[in-house]
Amino acid sequence: MKAPRIAIIIGSTRPGRNGEAVAKWVYEIAQKRTDAEFELVDIKDFNLPLLDEPVPPIMGQYSKPHTKAWAAKVGSFDGYVFVTPEYNHGVPGALKNAIDFLFREWNDKAAGFVSYGGAGGARAVEQLRLVLAEVQIATVRNQVLLSMFTDFENFSVFKPASQQEQSVNAMLDQVIAWGGVLKALRKKQTEDAVESTADKGEMKRGDSRERHIQSSRSI
Repeated sequence: MKAPRIAIIIGSTRPGRNGEAVAKWVYEIAQKRTDAEFELVDIKDFNLPLLDEPVPPIMGQYSKPHTKAWAAKVGSFDGYVFVTPEYNHGVPGALKNAIDFLFREWNDKAAGFVSYGGAGGARAVEQLRLVLAEVQIATVRNQVLLSMFTDFENFSVFKPASQQEQSVNAMLDQVIAWGGVLKALRKKQTEDAVESTADKGEMKRGDSRERHIQSSRSI
């Protein structure tokens, strides 16, 4: 089985955001590994408006071009690393909105977190864990908490402490392990669904043959 594909998602769209520098740092660390494929994904690139799909995402009946593009991108990965700031003790609205656009594309995947803020972004991550559980994402325990006081210069220039790289790898270890297991699970579910469909088709053809035989006997 191919190595898991992991998206490093930039969760802020604010002008002058710190998230881009943080995400690129995570990506550079990840690129040193050989046990997964990594890609930077910026929700800003998808120009998602406030949720504007008329049908609930759980139905999978996406009608807007921006939703279809976002769904194709999210669905191509086996796991995610969400890079998020903490806004007012919570998740950035743009990130929550991007998650809410989809459902099935998130299902049975793994996720980890790199957060930053005055309290390391911990409260944003706690909220994200609840949100992601509802779209059936398994979140790992290890996480990276970056402090605006010790990992940023003048609260704006990203200069992570040396031990933070170890924290990133510890989190990635779990995301990759869980992502690989869940990838195998999704493959098994797909195979079972195909087999079930084939069995139902065979039963239907058998019933049709039986009705034909009975009809012939009555002539």
